[in-house]
Amino acid sequence: MSPLMTPDRHIDITAETCPMTFVLVRLALDHMKAGEVLAVRLRGAEPRRNIPLTAREQGHEVLGMIDDATGDSILTLRRG
Repeated sequence: MSPLMTPDRHIDITAETCPMTFVLVRLALDHMKAGEVLAVRLRGAEPRRNIPLTAREQGHEVLGMIDDATGDSILTLRRG
């Protein structure tokens, strides 16, 4: 994601476990318009691997993922 891009919506799923991690991401994306950007704060190997994969399979664009100083990751998705 470009540093100039501001997400339209943010969610934090760091306290969740699979399958709720993607359920919450999907609910957030379902309430957004096509082209809007969602920033997802997540934690752990399973969400890092599965959420981008499932999002792509559902027609959304993965813009990027970065790790922050806390060890969490920020995933940015564009609603398809």
